[in-house]
Amino acid sequence: MFSAEIYQQRRARLAKGDAHGLLLFVGHVDAPMNYLHNCYPFIQDSSFTYFFGLSEPGLCALIDSTSGETTLFGDEADMDDIVWTGELPGLSARALGVGVSRSRPASELADVLRVARKNGTSVHYLNPYRAETVLRLAELLDAAPDAVRAGASPALARAVIALREIKGAEEIAEIERALEVTREMHLEAMRMSQPGVVEREVVGAMEGIMRRRDWQLAYPSIFSRRGEILHNHGHAQILQAGDLVVNDTGASADSGYASDITRTLPVGGRFSPRQRALYDIVLEMQETSIAAMKPGVRYRDIHRQAARLMVERMSSLGFFHGDAEAIVDSGAYAIAFPHGLGHQIGLDVHDMESLGETLVGYEDGDQRSPLFGLAYLRMAKPLRPGMVITVEPGIYFIPALIDAWQAEARHSAFIDYAVFQQYRDFGGIRIEDNVLVTEQGSSVLGTPIPKRAQDVEAAMQGN
Repeated sequence: MFSAEIYQQRRARLAKGDAHGLLLFVGHVDAPMNYLHNCYPFIQDSSFTYFFGLSEPGLCALIDSTSGETTLFGDEADMDDIVWTGELPGLSARALGVGVSRSRPASELADVLRVARKNGTSVHYLNPYRAETVLRLAELLDAAPDAVRAGASPALARAVIALREIKGAEEIAEIERALEVTREMHLEAMRMSQPGVVEREVVGAMEGIMRRRDWQLAYPSIFSRRGEILHNHGHAQILQAGDLVVNDTGASADSGYASDITRTLPVGGRFSPRQRALYDIVLEMQETSIAAMKPGVRYRDIHRQAARLMVERMSSLGFFHGDAEAIVDSGAYAIAFPHGLGHQIGLDVHDMESLGETLVGYEDGDQRSPLFGLAYLRMAKPLRPGMVITVEPGIYFIPALIDAWQAEARHSAFIDYAVFQQYRDFGGIRIEDNVLVTEQGSSVLGTPIPKRAQDVEAAMQGN
């Protein structure tokens, strides 16, 4: 939790935005795993965290954009709460800790909203992405769930995005705290990725480093010798000599700020010549993309630059033929690079995407491409100083995709399917860092984690 002044400043800036009236923020409640009192670890809604900094369940808050007055709504701990979960400061004390001078019982919120709406005051709220939040809003606003979903405020969402996507110094420090622990986790994975080791043994060791701090993962770990499966959460396979392992793992700090790092590892500690050739292409794609980042540059253009570079380098190895720009324009490149270059990161690993992925990543009026691969680009709009973006190019050989495109002769003027078939069991490569957009350009956050091929090999051999 930051100082009360930081939260006050954030709320004051929000109140000056285009959402006029009452700005309603509904915090999360506990989510049961398999019965009522056995819950998943509590993670607060990130916009509630951003403006109010409180991580207890069952809280709501109102900001009056006219007066700037903020009220926190919640319940005091009763004796049952104290017996089972311990004492908690009173609601007013918690409110004062984040610069809120007014607090009221949760039971009074519906009446406050009812009177405001009767008087013609607009009530703005963000897109509810959890069923519990939809039901709470339905109760508070006396509306059907479908009407609640339809009534989310684009004006409030845009105002929140405009604030949250520009990270303050205190936020950068928290992301770098998360990255320090994530670095430890990746170094341990490098040491452990040897033939005969089961994937879950490495995942367990990495997560143990994080859990010793009572932290959470920013997302379920992806650690797999089947790296061509982009979000492969299975960890049951035995590592074999000659495998490439994609390790996409990141911790969230106790403040909630996330990290998101990917490294690709040769099991046994040495890249084969053909692995090294493609690995160096991905690394060049990433480093060139980071060098191109600066205020005003569209991230879509950087994605296209990375795709074009990949096509040029892979053409020299026989995978593509023809004009590189035409191959990118056609979408043929996506047979090997089927996802976007990156996304914003902050309190969410895909920061603010609960508010609407297109709203977060695209300018008003900018249309998402219908092309396979480019359609998955989450971040396309111009960069601004203070944004933190993942840069995560990759090359993948997905047998089902290769076979399907070859069967229909898709992009056969550009793709040499015979060469792709020779690599159908290759797997995948991805390299990812978290990058701050600065006034002059960009800066990779955190202490460097080995990513040049020779440095990865050295780390895997304990050097």
